[in-house]
Amino acid sequence: MSKTLIRGAKVLGGEPQDVLIDGETITQVGTGLSAEGAEVVEAAGKILLPGLVDLHTHLREPGREDSETVLTGTRAAASGGYTSVFAMANTFPVADTAGVVEQVWRLGQESGYCDVQPIGAVTVGLEGQKLAELGAMHESAAGVTVFSDDGKCVHDAVIMRRALEYVKAFGGVVAQHAQEPRLTEGAEMNEGVVSAELGLGGWPAVAEESIIARDVLLAEHVGSRVHICHLSTAGSVEIVRWAKSRGIRVTAEVTPHHLLLTDELVRSYNPVYKVNPPLRTERDVMALREALADGTIDIVATDHAPHPHEDKDCEWAAAAMGMVGLETALSVVQETMVDTGLLDWAGVADRMSFTPARIGRAEGHGRPVSAGEPANLTLVDSAYRGPVDPAGFASRSRNTPYEGRELPGRVTHTWLRGKATLVDGKLT
Repeated sequence: MSKTLIRGAKVLGGEPQDVLIDGETITQVGTGLSAEGAEVVEAAGKILLPGLVDLHTHLREPGREDSETVLTGTRAAASGGYTSVFAMANTFPVADTAGVVEQVWRLGQESGYCDVQPIGAVTVGLEGQKLAELGAMHESAAGVTVFSDDGKCVHDAVIMRRALEYVKAFGGVVAQHAQEPRLTEGAEMNEGVVSAELGLGGWPAVAEESIIARDVLLAEHVGSRVHICHLSTAGSVEIVRWAKSRGIRVTAEVTPHHLLLTDELVRSYNPVYKVNPPLRTERDVMALREALADGTIDIVATDHAPHPHEDKDCEWAAAAMGMVGLETALSVVQETMVDTGLLDWAGVADRMSFTPARIGRAEGHGRPVSAGEPANLTLVDSAYRGPVDPAGFASRSRNTPYEGRELPGRVTHTWLRGKATLVDGKLT
């Protein structure tokens, strides 16, 4: 059993402490610790966090291994400080049966870079017509608890109600991609001043907000849990805030890119900025930051959406929607939330580890940095600042909106159950 002594790290941004890992477990936290034969990691000035948990990742396997695989995606996750990711169901074939979710789960076990929890589809083939095998996926070896048709909205209210009722039986949650399809036909970017000037089809905020309003009321009606994926507008924030004030069991996520980028970037016509939901206005960005700070938005989730070069290196109208995010998420959160004073590092641990683990029931993850807990940890050099170079990404895809942009913070080490997956910024 190997031992690791992390010396002098600021645990959750607090006072410097030593953390001793023995095997898969944290055995001591204190000052002046020593351990014979332990590998020592000098961590003075660095921030030690619980391993990050991403409730919204696209690993593309099976079916689109040209974009990403479970192996490359989990390597990217480890590079970004993640020890657990939830893999969305829009694969080929769709993860709508026990067989497919078990395949993804086993690939995750084999990869070794982080734990992979499959998300099951809500409807067969993501077509919104018939409920998928929710119970069978939950009872499978993968133990699915989160279900989503992400990439498509469960637009039929009756189907959504039935899904909420079904997952209630085993404590599951439906994660909704809030997009009224009729309101976004032909839409290419956020509807507003910029879309009008560019002549691009507008994607109105109400297309998101109307679905969220409907679904929180459905969740209240049946007494079930609903989770809102990639919330992106100020109006959506107000609806979720209202729902929580009524005691409705709703949680919500925001992506790093919606905390930083605005629709003004679309003026470049660079498809790297094309994403679903679209980049919104500066007003929306500020509302999202405030909502994440006050807890209206519960978590940060990457919506890591890798695409091959040819799907992004084309004209705007033909380009695929999505951005990679696992390897830059923590840096963007530091820039938008920590360096602005909206969150401290304990708040980051809550929004990127503790709470996503609780929502998705990721056993062994999102745990305190204390003796007796699993050694799922990440070490961050928050003083670092440098340009983003996608050539160094572990992800198979390079569709990042941050290429060349200077961002703060760098993950130097990640441990999965005591085993180092990232050392000095390099994958093991």
